Amino acid sequence: MFKFITGKSQNKTGFTLIEILVVMVMIAMLAALVGPRLFPKLGKGKQSAAKAQIELLGQGLDQFRLDVGRYPTTQESLNVLVANTNIEKWDGPYLKKGLPNDPWGHPYHYQCPGTHGEYDLLSYGRDGAQGGEGEDKDIGNWE
Repeated sequence: MFKFITGKSQNKTGFTLIEILVVMVMIAMLAALVGPRLFPKLGKGKQSAAKAQIELLGQGLDQFRLDVGRYPTTQESLNVLVANTNIEKWDGPYLKKGLPNDPWGHPYHYQCPGTHGEYDLLSYGRDGAQGGEGEDKDIGNWE
């Protein structure tokens, strides 16, 4: 029950500071090699998600058009896909889970009539501003 400490050395297990530092350096080197290859793929995933959401919003707009006979105006915006604003023949909601933001948290931009077709539906990308390259590139329904 009681241990008495004698003059003999006891077996102590554990890691030395040097061993811990070596492991931390190895983890840092691994992260430096893998990180730059992994992070660009995350951005492409968000762009793919935005394209999929734009496609789903387009299907909701098409269903609205079939019921009402026209696409929503720019002033009515995409909100008419989830709530009726006294529009005759409205038979929605046309989106199951409400109106989403793009993967970067910005609202989608809608214009009817559009410059690329009957309507323009787009996300301005990560930066939320028009134009850009890479993750900041605009994603529209006409692409």
